[in-house]
Amino acid sequence: MDLSGKKIVLAVTGSIAAYKTPELVRQMIKAGAEVKVITTPAAEKFVSPLSLATVSKNPLYSNVSDGAAWNNHVEMGRWADAMVIAPCSANTLAKMANGLCDTLVNAVYLSAICPVFVAPAMDEDMWLHQSTRNNIQKIRSYGNHIIPVAHGELASGLIGEGRMAEPADIVNYLADFFSKQGARPLKGKKALVTAGPTYERIDPVRFIGNFSSGKMGVAVAEALADKGAEVTLVLGPTSLQVFHANVNVVAVESAEQMYEACSSVFAQADIAVLAAAVADYRPEQVADEKIKKQGDTLDIRLAKNRDILASLGSVKNAGQTLVGFALETTNELENAKGKLEAKNADMIVLNSLKDEGAGFGHDTNKITLISRNGHRALPLQSKQEAAAAIVNYIVELQHAEKTV
Repeated sequence: MDLSGKKIVLAVTGSIAAYKTPELVRQMIKAGAEVKVITTPAAEKFVSPLSLATVSKNPLYSNVSDGAAWNNHVEMGRWADAMVIAPCSANTLAKMANGLCDTLVNAVYLSAICPVFVAPAMDEDMWLHQSTRNNIQKIRSYGNHIIPVAHGELASGLIGEGRMAEPADIVNYLADFFSKQGARPLKGKKALVTAGPTYERIDPVRFIGNFSSGKMGVAVAEALADKGAEVTLVLGPTSLQVFHANVNVVAVESAEQMYEACSSVFAQADIAVLAAAVADYRPEQVADEKIKKQGDTLDIRLAKNRDILASLGSVKNAGQTLVGFALETTNELENAKGKLEAKNADMIVLNSLKDEGAGFGHDTNKITLISRNGHRALPLQSKQEAAAAIVNYIVELQHAEKTV
């Protein structure tokens, strides 16, 4: 663990896990860092300010003003090489996601020009609540780094996810980041990503669609952007929002609209990842008015949509990397390998609906990466972690330095 010469602002918020922070400070300093500690008022109910000041060998700050002087949050945000918020409570997380600034911690966060690392800590039900998931996605989209929570005994007495990462794990995470800082192997590259479902209209109120949430494709777009790529995300109908500064979203509805959007930018793309669940067929005729219920059956004649992956594969040049997705239910590996050849792709990401926790709607995924060099089966993991693995493999295929 090497943090030699690094200046770190450690922000401690109101969580029972705050009792671990003196040890965290001690390990940061042992690794070579200089540490300044700031707290929220609530944090001081869980850990002694004196202990943090003593172990850090710096004054501790908890308010923008202490009555006699102004604690310059802008200066602190610019002084640091990294800001670490550990533990980060659900309350502080929500404030970060929405730009609230009622504590010194939030003021320094909004002023920070350095990388920000967040180590969440809360009970499992809070951690899994959709509002918390949305807040995590939102602050990640701002470029913040989320240190994964641990599984274990919680303050409630339950066993589950939500524990703050252990101090040694946090220090290792920081050391690993700094050892790779500046490694943006896709800087200057342009990427095209598709995500979400497509809707094929039957009439003004009905459509043919599927259950894709778009989460996997959005995660890939953000992972590519994190590696330095300039990303165009062609996004089908979904409630997801994308905030990453390096991702330009093009919203579409139908497979034909997605095809047109992809075709217009593919020639300039170095990388294309087609993660969308595109409808294979569309109604041959779309009614101008709502179809009335008349008989016991309704016949709808379907026409085949254009195959976007095959179309791009047919015009792909040697300098482009083309990645497709395959969702299979039988002969998964064999069918995915066949798709790799038939579509002239460089990689296929295989999903199976047989894997619990994988596929549509989940926050996790279990994938196999298939290329002409072989295949890699990955364990069940978050879609962000799966996206990172996909992008790392793309970096390999692009003959760039692998950074993870």
